[in-house]
Amino acid sequence: MKRVIVYSADPCARCGKAKALLERNGIAFSEVNLSKDPDGRAELVKCTGLMTFPQIVIGDRALGGLADLEEAEAQGRLPELIAAA
Repeated sequence: MKRVIVYSADPCARCGKAKALLERNGIAFSEVNLSKDPDGRAELVKCTGLMTFPQIVIGDRALGGLADLEEAEAQGRLPELIAAA
């Protein structure tokens, strides 16, 4: 399985939904909580160019936020995205 990173912040309901969606699909992920890891902000901007939460990165590719993750799930593309990373 490829590395999936969820950049999040506290409090963030959308971040919780994104993590629950990944868990529901059996996708392991690591979380970078930017409320607790300020150095991660520079990493997030470097990787995605964005500062909105959540941001999901699969391998070297920024997927986007919760809406992008939900769309990939609805279209059945999550396994493909994980495999291609």
